[in-house]
Amino acid sequence: MTLLEVGQIIRPHGLRGEVVVNLVSNRSDRLDPGSMLHTKVSGQRRIPDVLEVVASRPFQTRHLVVFSGVASREDADLLRGVTLLAEPASDDDDALYVHELIGKHVVDQAGVDRGAVRAVEANPASDLLVLPGGALVPLRFVVRTDDRTIFVAVPDGLFE
Repeated sequence: MTLLEVGQIIRPHGLRGEVVVNLVSNRSDRLDPGSMLHTKVSGQRRIPDVLEVVASRPFQTRHLVVFSGVASREDADLLRGVTLLAEPASDDDDALYVHELIGKHVVDQAGVDRGAVRAVEANPASDLLVLPGGALVPLRFVVRTDDRTIFVAVPDGLFE
């Protein structure tokens, strides 16, 4: 089963177990009550493999979330830095997922292979495909993809 990174727990908020979550998914329903989020922890802390969302609400540019079994600031502090994972949404067939883009070759409208995607950088305007040599291609220029290739239509001069 492939799990996608959907957010990260930043820090506790208040005294009753609420945490600040930075959601990196465009689907805020990932934090709906009843949602089950898998955890990925760096280090040796004992964290549950799955956290159930009890409640959530927007907070500045992030979300405040209450998880089942997290009832105090101390409990919430143990979750600091935990990466939250979820299964891909089954109702979004046109979605592009980072793990599917890494390693695919980018071909521009002239048919020139610009190299394989090394990473995807988050950017407020449009996430960026990072290519060899440091070239950056906004995802909004992606025309289509197949199993090995990402076809893009970029403005003149982007690769110069």
